[in-house]
Amino acid sequence: MLFLRETHEVRGEREPAFEAALRDAWMPGVARTDGARLLFVLRHVHGTGPSYRMVTWTALRDAAAWEDLVRRVDAGDLREPAEALDALRHDVSAKMLVPLPWSPLQAVDLASVPVAPVERPLALFMEDTVQPREDRLAEYVARSGSHYAAEMRDHDVKGHAMLRVEAAFRTAWGSHRRREIVLWQRVVEPKGLLALLTHEVPERLRAPGTWMHDALALRDRWQSRILRTVAWSPTS
Repeated sequence: MLFLRETHEVRGEREPAFEAALRDAWMPGVARTDGARLLFVLRHVHGTGPSYRMVTWTALRDAAAWEDLVRRVDAGDLREPAEALDALRHDVSAKMLVPLPWSPLQAVDLASVPVAPVERPLALFMEDTVQPREDRLAEYVARSGSHYAAEMRDHDVKGHAMLRVEAAFRTAWGSHRRREIVLWQRVVEPKGLLALLTHEVPERLRAPGTWMHDALALRDRWQSRILRTVAWSPTS
């Protein structure tokens, strides 16, 4: 399964219209074929990065479904909805992702994804985009599963987790920067974000043996984004 992640640089004064176009035309339009579904619609939370950014995730059954979506946008039934979205944003960037071997999320039952708006509670996610060092990509993929994911599960079991890892991806070859990993983490304790912003990371969490310390041999560059679902996001 493939996951198409897009960042939309929305025109600020047209944000309500952009969201309405996603909800009323794009979401049902994508779902007219069995191989694709709009999965997540989120806002980049104000105060945590560039203004008026929305993020969408689209689940695709396989490469054939991706090709079908491309053709529909270029010259088919999705051309008009795509052009309508273009008129409401400055730009859009995209990358294709595939799940890591250890990712809790490997596939989505596309038939179960809502194709009409359903109001649901808002959810917060922290999305970490990581660039492992040269020639360390495979090692990072393996150790992030055996070390980081295991460490996070332990925090969750003990009841003091701020985040829960729900999925992990790498960029599909040929579609974006090769050495890039995306960690998709639900914020389960929002108060933990305040502590993260207002306090230094405790020494015990940076000591040898912790992921924050040991992973420095594999990477020291990443970007964190705080994303919040919209109320009608197909999943949250």
